[in-house]
Amino acid sequence: MTEQDAASVKKTLKLRERMKKKKPKFVRQESWRYKRLKKSWRRPRGLDNKMRRKIKGWPPTVTAGYRGPKAARGLHPSGYREVLVYNAEELAEINPKTQAVRIAHTVGKRKRAKILVEARKRKITILNLKEAKEAFRKEEKEEETEIVEKEKPKRRQKKSKKLKRRTEKQ
Repeated sequence: MTEQDAASVKKTLKLRERMKKKKPKFVRQESWRYKRLKKSWRRPRGLDNKMRRKIKGWPPTVTAGYRGPKAARGLHPSGYREVLVYNAEELAEINPKTQAVRIAHTVGKRKRAKILVEARKRKITILNLKEAKEAFRKEEKEEETEIVEKEKPKRRQKKSKKLKRRTEKQ
């Protein structure tokens, strides 16, 4: 990617952000009226539907006019094109100047570690690296708590009065 291309991408990303602030939050029709309807967008269908007919006073519907700039479509806010990766071999096809990697959530610790090492060698940006660090810290804390629990002496449980009576009768 040349400097001119990088500058134009940055410009279009800023434009996309400005456009996004003006864009309304699209809500499902009458989701504000019924608790059972979630706010997530569903296209209004139906003959008499007010939102579909774009009647004044009803929320706006999703249309092509709200779309972002063509150059910025599909780009991560960092300016890279996002690629989902499942193993270290897939990193060979990635261009570190234009693409960034997101490690799939189904990938385990061992493979994730291999991917991280390979990505550092190839100088590839990893978008969900922070999550990996947090998971690693959580594991350390869990290990520490397990060690502390093992060191604690076990308490002897007191037998209830009823249990004592039963054992005495037998």
